[in-house]
Amino acid sequence: MRMRPFSSIWSWRENGYKGRSTKMTIQWTVVAFFLYVEIGIILILTLPFISAQRWQKIFKFSIWDRLAPYWNKGFLTMIIILIVLFIDAMREVRKYSAAEPQKEAKLHPNMFDHLHMKLFRAQRNLYISGFSLFLWLVMRRIITLINQLATSVGTGAALQTQAENANQAAKKYMEDNEHLKQALEVEKVEKKNAEGKEALQLEVQMLKQELESAGHALKKSRAEAEAMRRQAQGLTQEYDRLLKEHQQLQDLQQGSGDKKDQ
Repeated sequence: MRMRPFSSIWSWRENGYKGRSTKMTIQWTVVAFFLYVEIGIILILTLPFISAQRWQKIFKFSIWDRLAPYWNKGFLTMIIILIVLFIDAMREVRKYSAAEPQKEAKLHPNMFDHLHMKLFRAQRNLYISGFSLFLWLVMRRIITLINQLATSVGTGAALQTQAENANQAAKKYMEDNEHLKQALEVEKVEKKNAEGKEALQLEVQMLKQELESAGHALKKSRAEAEAMRRQAQGLTQEYDRLLKEHQQLQDLQQGSGDKKDQ
C-alpha cells in the first residue's frame, strides 16, 4: 500500500471540510445572532424604569396567548439544538487541541497557523453556544420571576387594600362601640332619672294621699269642734235660762215671805 505524503493528507482534510465549513459558518452566525438577541432582550427586561406590572401587561397581549401552546415545545427544541451545538463545539475543541494534530502542525508552519485558526473558531463556537444556552435558560427564568413579582406585587397591593379596609372597618366599629357605650350610659342615666322620677311621683302620690287624709281629719276635727262649740253654746243658753228661772224663783220666794211677815 502506497503511503500519501503528509501535505497531501492535510490538503485532503482541508478540501473535505471546505464545503462543510461554509455550512458551519452560517450555522454559527445564526447562533451568534441568537446570542445577541438574547443579550438585548435580557437588557430590556432588566431596565429599572419598566415595572413588573407593565411587563406582565405586555406578556398578556393576545399574540402571546396564540404563541403559548408552542412556547414550551420551542423552548425545549432550542435547548436541544444548543446542547447539540455545544457538544459539537466541545468535540471540535478537543479535536484541535489533541497532541497528534499539534505534532503534525509543528512540521509545517502554515498548517500550524491553520490549526490554531480552527482551534480559535472551535473555542469561539463553544463560548457562543454555551452562553446562548445559559442566557436562554436565564431569560426564561427572568420572565418567570417578573410574572411572579408582578403577581406578588398585585397580591400585596390587594392585601394592603384589604388591610386598610379592615382597619377602617375596625375604626368604624370602635366608633360605633363608643357611640353605643355612650348611648347605653345615657340610657342608664335616663333610666335612673326615670326611676327617680317614678320614686318622686310615688312619694308625691303618698304625700297627696297623706295630705288628703290630713284634710279629711282636719275637716272632721273642725266639724267636731263646731259641734262642741254649738253644744257649749246650747249649754250656756240652758245655763242662763236655768239661772234666770232660779233667780225668778228666789224672787218669788222672797216676796211671799215678806207678805207673811206683815
